Amino acid sequence: MGDSITDNELVTRVQQGDKNAFDLLVLKYQHRIVKLVSRYVREPSDALDVTQETFLKAYRALPNFRGDSAFYTWIYRIAINTAKNYLVALSRRPTEVDLENDDGEPLDLEGLQKSLDTPEHLLLTEEIRETILDAMRKLPDDLREAIMLREVDGLSYEEIATVMDCPIGTVRSRIFRAREAIDTRLKPLLEN
Repeated sequence: MGDSITDNELVTRVQQGDKNAFDLLVLKYQHRIVKLVSRYVREPSDALDVTQETFLKAYRALPNFRGDSAFYTWIYRIAINTAKNYLVALSRRPTEVDLENDDGEPLDLEGLQKSLDTPEHLLLTEEIRETILDAMRKLPDDLREAIMLREVDGLSYEEIATVMDCPIGTVRSRIFRAREAIDTRLKPLLEN
């Protein structure tokens, strides 16, 4: 596939009924989407299923794609949402776990959970969470987006640069400044 055909041209061709143009978009982005989905869905076969579902959703939604953002940014969001939906559905399935210690005795997970459920531990955990969320809300939009893409979505600096359409040095700077602002807010809480 030559780089002479842009994503916008391929999208237009798909919207005009050219299914082969969508195949070219899939070929161009399938590895990046699999890599992205794999950050959420650890089982390789499940990650491939979620990736396939992502492209299926994108194909169905492509007639409504207006081009307000780059095609990759658009399908990136679809992939993230599809992976998150998969994880939610997975968490609703009942699981059977038979955990044993080295002696073959069942592990005391309930006792471990109770030790983490002390009022002090729960309060500190909630305070840390609220402090981080508040610090994130107060960040400028560009810093908040960069840190979210890195820490929540797990993107590499190169991927963030692509999504945010800026140089990689700018991405590094934004993430550094965002982390610094969050650390400043957390420091007094953690010192106590």
